[in-house]
Amino acid sequence: MFNPLVDSFADLSDAEVENKSIELQRKYFMTHNPQVQEQIAAILDMYQQENSSRRAKQYQKQQEQNGEKGLDSLINIS
Repeated sequence: MFNPLVDSFADLSDAEVENKSIELQRKYFMTHNPQVQEQIAAILDMYQQENSSRRAKQYQKQQEQNGEKGLDSLINIS
């Protein structure tokens, strides 16, 4: 999803993405204008997807460091 009001997430740390998400949630509930809420919701969704993606990458990296390979070693096709 592309929004001209949102810069690249690559420049932001995980904490900054989380803080921006919290800030947008607060602003969403502060306004009563449906059009503004719609725009904030779209941007908020982008931040939440980025946060979710980063968590998934961290989890996968942690699993690889622990030596776990998922279900690959359990499946034996012969």
